[in-house]
Amino acid sequence: MFNPSPIRIAIFASGAGSNAEKIIEHFTGHPRVKVALVVCNKPDAGVVNIAAHHQVPVLLIEKEPFFRGDAYVAALKQREIGFIVLAGFLWKVPAALIQAYPNRIINIHPALLPKYGGKGMYGRHVHEAVIAAGEKESGITIHYVNEHFDEGAPIFQATCVVEPGDTPESLAQKVHVLEHRHFPRVVEEVVRQYEE
Repeated sequence: MFNPSPIRIAIFASGAGSNAEKIIEHFTGHPRVKVALVVCNKPDAGVVNIAAHHQVPVLLIEKEPFFRGDAYVAALKQREIGFIVLAGFLWKVPAALIQAYPNRIINIHPALLPKYGGKGMYGRHVHEAVIAAGEKESGITIHYVNEHFDEGAPIFQATCVVEPGDTPESLAQKVHVLEHRHFPRVVEEVVRQYEE
């Protein structure tokens, strides 16, 4: 029986890596999808330790070649990466990478886009803005990545209630629950669309 090799995904992350870890765990032993690489722009980020723990190779990237060079496209192709997942990756994705992976890069944003997206809107900044605006709900948006921050086509949203006493920290916890519950599953659904 013909058994094609699994689709190899790279997770780009800049921070602690809790979403990256959930995705790695989700695909451990998966017959069709493999987390083959973690790409990180901070050598001391928590995600580097998570990758090591799960024996996933790490590619540490630098600003100059990422933005002014080939955006590491050659390094990704060499590792047969077929799909990219951004999980708390704070650099803007350059055009060279988007062109190399059209509709094959997805991101998760900790708010209900199109609100509270764009440059500088990440982590605590997002939750502070949501609370300051008096929003009754927040949540997550999983979306395709294009050349503009947080403007790619949405794939999936989930909501949580913003209660009167919520702080940026308590809202972040609610959003993390949604991220961990939905992100690995949605990644699988999107990636498997590309199977031959």
